[in-house]
Amino acid sequence: MNRTLYTLLFHLGLPLVALRLWLRARKAPAYRQRIGERFALGLPAMQPGGIWVHAVSVGESIAAAPMIRALLAGYPQLPITITCMTPTGSERIKAMFANEPRIQHCYLPYDLPWAAGRFLDHVRPVLGVIMETELWPNHIHQCAKRGIPVALANARLSERSARGYARFARLTRPMLEEMSWFAVQTETEAQRFRDLGARSECVAVTGSIKFDLTIDPQLLIHAAQLREQWQATERPVWIAASTHAGEDEVVLAAHRQLLISHPDALLVLVPRHPERFNSVHDLTVQQGFTTVRRSSGQPVTPQTSVLVGDTMGELLFLYALADIAFVGGSLVPNGGHNLLEPAALAKPVLSGPHLFNFLEIAAMLRNADALIECGDAASLSAAVQQLFDQPQKARDMAQAGLAVMKANQGALQRLLDGLDRLPR
Repeated sequence: MNRTLYTLLFHLGLPLVALRLWLRARKAPAYRQRIGERFALGLPAMQPGGIWVHAVSVGESIAAAPMIRALLAGYPQLPITITCMTPTGSERIKAMFANEPRIQHCYLPYDLPWAAGRFLDHVRPVLGVIMETELWPNHIHQCAKRGIPVALANARLSERSARGYARFARLTRPMLEEMSWFAVQTETEAQRFRDLGARSECVAVTGSIKFDLTIDPQLLIHAAQLREQWQATERPVWIAASTHAGEDEVVLAAHRQLLISHPDALLVLVPRHPERFNSVHDLTVQQGFTTVRRSSGQPVTPQTSVLVGDTMGELLFLYALADIAFVGGSLVPNGGHNLLEPAALAKPVLSGPHLFNFLEIAAMLRNADALIECGDAASLSAAVQQLFDQPQKARDMAQAGLAVMKANQGALQRLLDGLDRLPR
């Protein structure tokens, strides 16, 4: 399949795109809004001539934030346009850069040549930076036609994804050949990009910028103060973060088992997607747990057993509140989420077995004895209980995770140096 056939099929599939938007809007009404932007219609007024950064959703937006702040500092004369594809990503971008007048934001239009062209003519970027592996053939081709260099930042490519791209070589090879630079996390992934058609001189191993996460010391101070307000300084507190459908029941079963040995234990349960906030809260109540919603502003009391983290932009703070962190998206075959956020906060890290989105990072943490993987409620409960009962083991895991973080930092500067060398 070449780009012409891909574009034709995309046009024919637009009714399915509309149906998908409608179905998603039933659960998340924000998908009904700003639909014009997805076709480059009604785009907000923007100052042209800056840097365009695409981060598909929440996780990529958070990962891109240090890079974006560095670009703001390094290029004080340029605006930065950040695009995404999801309402949650959009809200996160707005929250992170609410006080930065040079940040511009809209949805990235669908990968149709006329929509991509209209978007680029509106924004007129001098450089495009795409986070991780969100590749769009028509957007990249339209950039190439206009002489706009495009870089793939913090790039990753699993073996499974590489096989998928290889099946459509007539589409993906020309796309990769048109890109200016690939800042790849590992050599294994770099070779996959080369094999698929990326020019060797344009591929560099820079590491993962997720290791360059810095923690505001005030975050830990505020978390400690809130635990004092809750009279929970001595309570065992654990967090299950970024959970997906099918995981909450496992986590709650583990918490119920944990309460037998630690009846004062507090679980902070944070669903990954806002449209699940209500259903997860209802689930905890139905299962008989005394529950407080973070968004309600109600205090956590000694009788509270579960705090549902139903706010946006507070995940690091909620991690800071806990003694032990379980990272979701890993008990179900979703591929896991960022294990380095709790590690950066010196928390022992637990996960499920499905970590295919973070294989290298998981291996580093596992080899350093900084990660425990659990496959079900029984093993999760046992791991949390062990860490509560053996505080020295918990401290050792936390320090090992921090050591992995520090040993692998520097990717952000390598990425920025590479972007600086691109013509514009």
